[in-house]
Amino acid sequence: MNDAFPDIPKIQYEGPKSRNPLSFKHYNPDEIVGGKTMRSQMRFAVAYWHAMRNSLSDPFGGGTAQRPWDDGSNSVANAQRRVWACFEFMEKLGVDYYCWHDRDVAPELDTLAESNAAFDAVADELEKAQKQTGKKLLWGTACLFSHARYCQGASTSPNAGVFAYAAAQVKKAMDVTHRLGGEGYTFWGGREGYATLWNTDMKREVNHLARLLHMAVEYKKKIGFKGQFYIEPKPREPSTHQYDSDAAACLNFLREHNLLEHFKLNLETNHATLAGHSMRHEMQVAIAANALGSIDANTGDTLIGWDTDQFPTNIYLTTEIMLEVLKMGGLTTGGLNFDAKCRRESFEPVDLFHAHIGGMDAFARGLKIAHAMIEDGRIDAFIKQRYSSYDSGIGAKIEKGEVGFEELEAHVLANGEPLLGSGRQEMMENLVNDYL
Repeated sequence: MNDAFPDIPKIQYEGPKSRNPLSFKHYNPDEIVGGKTMRSQMRFAVAYWHAMRNSLSDPFGGGTAQRPWDDGSNSVANAQRRVWACFEFMEKLGVDYYCWHDRDVAPELDTLAESNAAFDAVADELEKAQKQTGKKLLWGTACLFSHARYCQGASTSPNAGVFAYAAAQVKKAMDVTHRLGGEGYTFWGGREGYATLWNTDMKREVNHLARLLHMAVEYKKKIGFKGQFYIEPKPREPSTHQYDSDAAACLNFLREHNLLEHFKLNLETNHATLAGHSMRHEMQVAIAANALGSIDANTGDTLIGWDTDQFPTNIYLTTEIMLEVLKMGGLTTGGLNFDAKCRRESFEPVDLFHAHIGGMDAFARGLKIAHAMIEDGRIDAFIKQRYSSYDSGIGAKIEKGEVGFEELEAHVLANGEPLLGSGRQEMMENLVNDYL
């Protein structure tokens, strides 16, 4: 496989002093950090839809991406050729996993039967490429937002025929994910929301969304698929309001509809930004419910109100993400999927390498810094001390549920005004900078 990127060698770790832009400065895949190799800690994945399919268009202009291996047709042959370009890219980059939407890897044709046949033909190539290279499918998903039939939603469409089509498409995507040994399957409801409540029965739509997910759980058991199900929060875009708007909303929905035991969350940084949260906030909400499964590794522009899907290069961000990952015991079925695209101005094939190298190096630095924070222990020690009043006495009784309003009133009457300690925010922020 040397047809798509013939002038680009396999990317090597050369260390922080290297001036070679096509090398890793910090990501050394076999280096041990926190008891595991960097490769195992981060489980990087290439997003097929951005790396192979994104033309780099925007609302004001057409695509600029130069992809010599792609003839621009909607043919199965072109889709099969694209598979080998993707796997050549992963081989040279040293990434072990990839993710796809069904319509990224295979064309949607005139009928479901034709689309399924095309999907099978491309899956044949994916299976060959996986066996030849050892690369794995992190997760698959169905594109239930691009086709005009889904303009009013998929499972939340007011039309039962659209719900049926979406279910059939999910079934096929699950079949192919299972066939390819996928370690997970993701549900992202880009159209599962509303534009206005004046024409919407919200309760019915949300119930229909839950019904589709229950069907997926039942079908998963039927075919013996052992991968993890994920649901991915996003507050808006393209819908005005998306039902799975953030981590807390997703967890509430899953609990209400008795689905939490079957799902974990796939969190994306840019979606957290759109929801008005930090990525670390979203991660802590998910981790508290034992529901963080996988991460879409990207970032967004806080000055722009839409999903810009940029590559992550902010070391504070990657440190915070890896700190939460390490503290929860690491990723298992999930990984760090680069749901990110080159900028419209960065249109040459080599720019795909520059973008991914930067993201991988940023996460490698974040991993090492986060591990150093944990090993040093000063941050954890301060937080433990800050909450120490709950470790004994009245605080311990509060946490154990041994006291009520009357007992707490008596405690205050007997002890008077509590003495607060400083939160030391500035000191803690300075300490974080010491590690960086």
